[in-house]
Amino acid sequence: MSIEAVKWAMDDAPMLLTDKGKPDTTARGVLQALAEHAHKNGTGAYPSVLRLQYRTGYDRRTVQRALRRLEDGNLIEADGMVNGCTRWKLNLKVVRPASDWADLEAEEESFRSAAAERKRRSRSKAVTHADSVTVTHSNDVTDGDVTHSPSGRHALEQRDVTHSASGRHARNAALTIKEPSVQPPGTSGGEVGSYSRPPSHTGFNTPIDDAGFTLTDPMRRWALDTFGPTLDVDYETAQFVDHHRAEGRHRSNWPTEWQKWIRRSAKWASERAQRPTSGSVVSFRDRQQQATDDMFDRAMTRARTRMQQESS
Repeated sequence: MSIEAVKWAMDDAPMLLTDKGKPDTTARGVLQALAEHAHKNGTGAYPSVLRLQYRTGYDRRTVQRALRRLEDGNLIEADGMVNGCTRWKLNLKVVRPASDWADLEAEEESFRSAAAERKRRSRSKAVTHADSVTVTHSNDVTDGDVTHSPSGRHALEQRDVTHSASGRHARNAALTIKEPSVQPPGTSGGEVGSYSRPPSHTGFNTPIDDAGFTLTDPMRRWALDTFGPTLDVDYETAQFVDHHRAEGRHRSNWPTEWQKWIRRSAKWASERAQRPTSGSVVSFRDRQQQATDDMFDRAMTRARTRMQQESS
């Protein structure tokens, strides 16, 4: 393969045109495949038609017609036969005019200008002209119960929410007609019944101390009813608070985080209870040592018997 021949086929060779005036890309591909087999001066290219099919992906008839077009365009010429294949010579002296590049640049500039014009028209359609805008005075749209902007007051009544434990102010929240129930679903007068999770108090993403987290009676009853009296609820709660206080964690729902902690603690306690105790390990080792001693005693007995038989 020659770099000079390949460069000529890709850049410098004239571009053949089809009957419709379009670039003959098929002939161009076959010419480049021929150049990969040519010498520095363009001679000695004799790949088979099958090889050209493999290189270009064209069928046999397409490759043969492309070769004829290249030959008619004076880009290649037959130069004998080698092993039943036509040997081709590339006319490296035939080059394309410099105007081809200038024409491509002009075409690219025209395309960019047209795209910019389409974008400008699209933007202009989305803009509403000033003549079609309707101006409405504020007095025409303000009712009697709506506060005007100069007063700085809100139409809805606001209240300042202050947490009882931290003393910090939350964002102003509009008063609702129906206040949420303090008791969790399924409870009545503090009774748990079939209650399956502690009450949820979703608030801001705050540390555990600022949130005023406390262990309530419904939460304690939930833990005991779910996991039994073996779970030390007070100890696990203290561990939960100390851990998140030391880590500086922020959560929006600390009772739910506490519930996850209790579930994990109960699971770990159950797994520890299922592990073999140290006594069972020692017992197993004792049995293994006893089996070893028995095997040693039997071996010694057989040895003494064999020695007695040999002496007699």
